[in-house]
Amino acid sequence: MMQIAYPYKVDQLGRTASSDEERHLRDLIEQVLFTSPGERVNRPEFGTPILQLVFEPSTDVLATALQATVHAALQQQLSTRLVVERVDVDRDEAVLRINIVYTSRGTGQRTAAVFVRET
Repeated sequence: MMQIAYPYKVDQLGRTASSDEERHLRDLIEQVLFTSPGERVNRPEFGTPILQLVFEPSTDVLATALQATVHAALQQQLSTRLVVERVDVDRDEAVLRINIVYTSRGTGQRTAAVFVRET
């Protein structure tokens, strides 16, 4: 089944661009990761505070907190679509890397994805 692409864009024929199920799940994860709580008007609990926590001093405690926060947010928002198996968060200077291993509930496909944000 085709889904609307995120971020929203128009394809070469002038229609709403679409994506396959695998790409759509990745897009949904990206939305949860990089949306700050309170940013969505009717869903104030949606998202994670990782963009604010990125500016905190790098410690093992912060890395563990980020991993737990990301895992919990993905489970809360996307548990009907996927099963989160593992979350690893790495910070190097101004780059945040989030490695997520998940399985699609729809297809049973296991995927490892990396999300990078430069601060």
